[in-house]
Amino acid sequence: MSLFRKIFGLKPDQSSDEIKSTERGKYMPEIKLPIDEKFTINFKANGGKFLYCENLNEIFQNLQNIVEENNWDDKKVLLFDTNLKDKFKNSGLNPTTKISECAFFLTTCENLIANDGSLLISSKQIFEKKLPELPVNFIVFATTSQIVENIGEGLRGIKSKNKQKIPTNITTIKHFKSNDEKDFLSYGSSAKNLYLLLLEDL
Repeated sequence: MSLFRKIFGLKPDQSSDEIKSTERGKYMPEIKLPIDEKFTINFKANGGKFLYCENLNEIFQNLQNIVEENNWDDKKVLLFDTNLKDKFKNSGLNPTTKISECAFFLTTCENLIANDGSLLISSKQIFEKKLPELPVNFIVFATTSQIVENIGEGLRGIKSKNKQKIPTNITTIKHFKSNDEKDFLSYGSSAKNLYLLLLEDL
C-alpha cells in the first residue's frame, strides 16, 4: 500500500519530486489519490482513530494500549464474533455478549469505504442490533485488502462472498466524533468513538 510504505519509511520519500497541487493550473485534472490514502484522509476527517499494523503482534500491542489508555482493563468487551474471540483469546480481554455489561465493542467489518471514510458492516458483525443499541466505543479489526472505492463495490463484494445467504442489516458507520460536535449533516446518525486496527495484508 503506497501511503503506508511512505509513512513508515518502507520506500524513499519522493514527495520533493512531485508537483504540488498549488502549482498546478486550475484547469488541470485532479490528482487521483491511491485508494488507501483516500480512505485514510476521509476516515480521519470523520473523527476516526487509525492504527496501522504490519503484523498481528502489533495488533495485539495496540489493542492493549487502547484498553489501558481508556481504563478498560477491568471492563468487559462486547464480542459476538467467535473467530475474533479465538484470535484475541490471549489478549486478556473479558468478553461478553450482553450489551448492558460492556464498555466497548470489538468487531470486524465488511469493507472500508475510501470515498467517504466509512465502515460497511452487516449482520455478520452486529447481528440484528441497531447502531444506537451498541456501545459508543468501537474497536474495529480490519485488513488493507478490505479497502474498496465506494459502497457499491463493497455491496458487490458482500454479494459475491455470500452467494448462499446474503447478510442482512447492512449499514455504514461514518461519524466518529462525539455528540458535542454534531451538525446537520450527522443528524440522526449514531456517532461512535472508533479505533481502527488496520493490518497490512497486501
